Amino acid sequence: MPRRARVVRREVAPDAKYHSRTLAKFINKVMLSGKKATAERIVYGALSLIENQTHRNPLEVFETALRNATPTLEVKPRRVGGATYQVPVEIRGERRISLAMRWLIESARKRAGHSMIEKLAAELLDAAHGTGATIKRRDDTHRMAEANKAFAHYRW
Repeated sequence: MPRRARVVRREVAPDAKYHSRTLAKFINKVMLSGKKATAERIVYGALSLIENQTHRNPLEVFETALRNATPTLEVKPRRVGGATYQVPVEIRGERRISLAMRWLIESARKRAGHSMIEKLAAELLDAAHGTGATIKRRDDTHRMAEANKAFAHYRW
């Protein structure tokens, strides 16, 4: 982060199939070692699998999963006089979406068996239904912030 100048955020071009900017960002986060075609194949494969299983618009399922996985609070360590307190802070919009995407991908990668397409589709469906590892992670984050509400006055 620069000390003086503001960081100029680049606009991500919408994806080719669904024309969604959030889906394009998600594809970029799935991508490893610059292999965008592979990441697109995984995400589009997962979305078509979701469409075959639920007979609903896969983009709506994806957006519901992302909305359900999005955290609103997190804790940040704050040093005050030799002690470190976990201070609950509200998360700004960009970071909320970024965390939700990161958690969805992480949880999908940790799932057992099958291909990445199937694992990602299962994780997105679980998140859309309000279950799964991603939702548990969001709830744990919120619970931690709630437990440390007493230190909210240390917010900076």
